[in-house]
Amino acid sequence: MTQSLSEEQKRRMNEGTLLPIMEHFYTLQGEGAHTGVASYFIRIGGCDVGCHWCDVKESWEAGKHPLTEVDSLIDEVTKYTKTVVLTGGEPLTWNLDYITSKLKEKGCSIHIETSGAYPLSGQLDWICLSPKKTMHPKPEVIAKANELKCIVYNHSDFDFAEKFAAQVSDSCELYLQPEWSKREVMMPKIVDYILANPKWKVSLQTHKYLNIP
Repeated sequence: MTQSLSEEQKRRMNEGTLLPIMEHFYTLQGEGAHTGVASYFIRIGGCDVGCHWCDVKESWEAGKHPLTEVDSLIDEVTKYTKTVVLTGGEPLTWNLDYITSKLKEKGCSIHIETSGAYPLSGQLDWICLSPKKTMHPKPEVIAKANELKCIVYNHSDFDFAEKFAAQVSDSCELYLQPEWSKREVMMPKIVDYILANPKWKVSLQTHKYLNIP
């Protein structure tokens, strides 16, 4: 991290009571299985997966984001909804035991959006796994994924998606989502692919069409 940390801050970050929060906001879930659901997003800074088409690259460096008392977030989050999405960055970079336990005390349903590149932590009700070519997901995350969401940037991504579809559980929901900058080119190909392989569904970044966070 770019900021200088005290030993106490480092200890609390390891415990998960203090986290680098890039932003948090109330909006509609824009993607995947819960599209359209009113949700409170907590975006945790820090990611070394390094996907070249990431649309939140400003989240990558944890030290650029304020260390935030997790306890101060909980009441704010639960003013609006009981559906909470942990995202990033890569949220599993951090110990999520504390934040999820506090949210559970408030009766929240906790979703996570993750590359799966780090071990699971915390009490999670819905795991959306979006694997990346730069750092493949860990087997434990693949096994517990409720949703597999694969981003389609070029034609090779279909084979990449099938590789992980063969590894997730039978109950895992399968989604193909066009990378935003290539959506006009790749969307017709995704439609044709799903028509030929109907185990898949399409995911769109509806929040971008709606111009909401």
